[in-house]
Amino acid sequence: MTSRFRSPFAALVVSSLALFTLGTGANAQAPAVASDKPLKIGVSAGPYGDILREAAKLSAEQGVKAEIIEFTDWNQPNAALQAGDIDLNNFQNRPYLANQVKTRGYNIVALDESILVPAGLYSKKYTSFADIPAGSKIAIPNDPTNGGRALLLFQKAGLIKLKPGSGLYASVLDVAENPKNLKIVEIDAAQLPRSLDDVAAAFVSSNYAYLAGLQLKSALLAETTLEEAKPYFTLVFAAREDRKDDPRIAKFIAVYRSQPVKDFTLAKFNGSLIPTW
Repeated sequence: MTSRFRSPFAALVVSSLALFTLGTGANAQAPAVASDKPLKIGVSAGPYGDILREAAKLSAEQGVKAEIIEFTDWNQPNAALQAGDIDLNNFQNRPYLANQVKTRGYNIVALDESILVPAGLYSKKYTSFADIPAGSKIAIPNDPTNGGRALLLFQKAGLIKLKPGSGLYASVLDVAENPKNLKIVEIDAAQLPRSLDDVAAAFVSSNYAYLAGLQLKSALLAETTLEEAKPYFTLVFAAREDRKDDPRIAKFIAVYRSQPVKDFTLAKFNGSLIPTW
C-alpha cells in the first residue's frame, strides 16, 4: 500500500489509513514498532517506489510487512524519519544526507546502498554540445548537493570550466570560464525535464528522466562516464541512529538486496536505475 504526501507549499494530503505528525527535533524519539505492524518506508515519488514495492511483496512472505509512503517534497522523508513517523527511507545519496544532518541536526545514519541513479545532460534542440549557440540557457538542479554534480558534468562536456578544487560542491559562483556566455538557470530537480522545451540543455537525474520518457542512452553525456560523481548517484537506506540495528529493518534491506529484486530492477528500468548488489 502506498501513501503520498504533497509539497510543503500546499497542505499535506493525508491517507485515510494513517496520519503523520512531522517533527524535526534532533531529540525526538521514535516509538517502538510492534512486530505485527508494517514497517513504514519513505521514498520520493517516482520509480524508486516501484522497486520498494516489489521488495515489500517478497518481505511480506518472510514475515516483514512494509508500507511504502511516497513524498513529493525531498525534505519530508528525513523529517518524517526523524520524528519517528516512518521507520526507514530510501531516496537520497550520502552527500544529501550529510547536508541534511549538518543543517537540520537530524540523528539519521546511512545503512546499505540500494541503487545507482546516474544522470545525464539532455537536449531537445541540439545533438552536439558544439551546436549550442552563445548566450543559450542551460539548466541545473537548485539544491546544493546536486547543483555541483550538474556543473561538473557540464564542465566535462566542455561548456564551462570551474575554479580549481570546486569539485562536487561547486556552485554557479565557481564557474571560472564560460566561453559561450551561457546563462545557467537553477530549477527544481523535478521540473528539469519540462525545462528542455525552453533551454539548450539540462541536467536530469534518471528517476525524473524515466518519468519523462527520457532514456539515459539518449543523453548527450551520461554521468556513468564520470567516476568521481559516483557518490552522488548511489542511493542509501537511512534510519534513525536508535533504530539502525532493528532486525526487521535489516531483514527488509536483505530482501531488497536479493536476486529477484535485482532482476526486477534490471528488467523494468533497462539501465536507468542500476542495482548496487
